[in-house]
Amino acid sequence: MSKTAVVFWSGTGNTEAMADILAESIGNAGSEVTKYTAGEFSGNMVKDFDAIAFGCPAMGSEELEDSEFLPMFNECEPYLNNKKIALFGSYGWGDGEWMRSWQAACENDGAIIAADPVICTDAPGADTKSSLIELAKALV
Repeated sequence: MSKTAVVFWSGTGNTEAMADILAESIGNAGSEVTKYTAGEFSGNMVKDFDAIAFGCPAMGSEELEDSEFLPMFNECEPYLNNKKIALFGSYGWGDGEWMRSWQAACENDGAIIAADPVICTDAPGADTKSSLIELAKALV
């Protein structure tokens, strides 16, 4: 059985709600899944998983959260070459630039992007839940 990690940071609970939906969907798709906050995960853990879903909302000027998530993610980057990953997160303003920049950085790291990232404005609704279920299937 494959092993998948869902690693996220959430300030308002919206990205955490997305992580919950994604983790449940990954389990339903047949992978062993473990959910971690950014503070619980580190670069040396990347090797323990067949796939990883990273979630972070847009902060500031459409950037990744920089006090907890970004340092953890930067530590993971050297280990993402040929690693299957997925990206997700919520935002309340802008047009999703943070996710496009993040995806491009992951592709430059050599990561295998399982499917288009899933983003939503504020809390996830029915459309976002459907997209997260499809993302889980692609990741597994």
